[in-house]
Amino acid sequence: MMTNVNLQGYKVDMIDFVNKKENGAKISLGNQFRYNVQYAKDRDIAKAEFDFEVHDKETPDSFKIHVVVVGIFAYNPDVKKEKIHTDTFKALFPYVKALITTITANCGIQPIMIPEIDIDNQQIYRFDGSKPNKN
Repeated sequence: MMTNVNLQGYKVDMIDFVNKKENGAKISLGNQFRYNVQYAKDRDIAKAEFDFEVHDKETPDSFKIHVVVVGIFAYNPDVKKEKIHTDTFKALFPYVKALITTITANCGIQPIMIPEIDIDNQQIYRFDGSKPNKN
């Protein structure tokens, strides 16, 4: 029996790391992310792109980590796209989180631990050109 989504593989498309802070400088971290899922037209395969940035709120040009991670998923076509969206997010997020922690741990600074993101309680916007479902 297939779960809603099954991660087939992932890759890191981009890493951008800037650290111009002096050792011991205080940093007030902020983060932002974009998440998008594209569905293949002829197969039950989806490509998810997780674009995540952590930065210093006061001076973002002096400290930031920006990563883009792409995952390929098989999905159950009987499940609503919004559920596929949240399930692929939940499957890919641990890889993004671990990547940011690993980058910072290997760069001579305190490792950054990204807090969990409650995707179930966030609005999902669809920009696929279709009209919203009235169900």
